[in-house]
Amino acid sequence: MSELLPYLESVAQDIDLMIDRYFINKVGELNKASAHLLGAGGKRLRPAVVMLAADAVKQGSSPDIIQAALALELTHTFTLIHDDIMDDDTLRRGVQTVHTKWDMPTGILAGDVLYARAFEFICLSKAHENAKVRAVSMLARACADICEGQHMDMSFAHRNDVDEYEYLEMVKKKTGVLYAAAAGIGAILAGSNPHQAKALYLFGLNIGIAFQIQDDLIDLLSPAEKSGKDRASDLREGKQTLIMIKSRQKGIDLQKYRRDLSDADIDAAIKELTGAGVIDEVKKVAADLVAESNKHLSLLPPSKERDLLMEIGEFFVTRSY
Repeated sequence: MSELLPYLESVAQDIDLMIDRYFINKVGELNKASAHLLGAGGKRLRPAVVMLAADAVKQGSSPDIIQAALALELTHTFTLIHDDIMDDDTLRRGVQTVHTKWDMPTGILAGDVLYARAFEFICLSKAHENAKVRAVSMLARACADICEGQHMDMSFAHRNDVDEYEYLEMVKKKTGVLYAAAAGIGAILAGSNPHQAKALYLFGLNIGIAFQIQDDLIDLLSPAEKSGKDRASDLREGKQTLIMIKSRQKGIDLQKYRRDLSDADIDAAIKELTGAGVIDEVKKVAADLVAESNKHLSLLPPSKERDLLMEIGEFFVTRSY
């Protein structure tokens, strides 16, 4: 992954410059609220997928559609603002969440502003008008699916019988479809044929699901100082993750961990889950999704960008933050 990380850093710098130009230091409280999380940083992974997909289809096309890459970051940030409201979280990316720094109505409106402007930025891309219409339609469909996935995730909080199929369907909609849209939109705006666009969409869908599964593993396995998150929060809350589901299949009751947990408690849980093969099984699901995603890329001509897309999939399931 020697070339991937510098590439991701380069895209992040370009997106950050656009965020500074279009969103930071604008007059008005709603503008400040909308820019708050955007300016707090982020990996900018979805924009990178947009750019790589475009260049994998047509070499050198990514500068023409960088506005669409920004649109995917705006969409992602809109979902974070609204998720924080629904979960009543107080911190995100190391800063106060929008609805707690301002108030809930302002938080809702700030998310809505980013949602609307995402479609505006797709339309600013230098691409054929028909391609922009298809890209807007793809993003709109993804946003509707994200809402459905979020609702499914919330409904799981009241259940202890969620099965693997339901979990994967929820993750597909909540996380997978935005990566799918990132790859698909990049391809469409670069002038791909329908087969290439579908292949890249399915690639993004698979790596997006794998990304979320890895997030669930990071929540449990990575120290807070490395992950930047509250360690084992899913375990304490009894969240219906793939770890929870596979544990239940093996007769392991994780409800005993729904309490304040010490590091020793978390280590004991990890030892139990590792010994039962749960961790390895969850990792295999994610790895299999990435392997499947790479098959879709065989429709594209060999290129550095295609190789980097494959590396992104591997990065998604090996990262620890």
